[in-house]
Amino acid sequence: MIKVNGENREGFSGKTLSELLCGLGYKEAYIAVELNGDIVKKGSYGSVVLKDGDRLEVVNFVGGG
Repeated sequence: MIKVNGENREGFSGKTLSELLCGLGYKEAYIAVELNGDIVKKGSYGSVVLKDGDRLEVVNFVGGG
């Protein structure tokens, strides 16, 4: 099980970070991701493989004016 923004998510262990983000409806261009306390570079989303116990924080960028 993987924890995303404090919520447990099943079915993503063994998948890439990019697959998880797509599966949860995130648009990679507008987010930042922290995995187990470390910031993940956008270019690495497709190569980072998730495992049980991983903790993710996903932050959406919001424009305003």
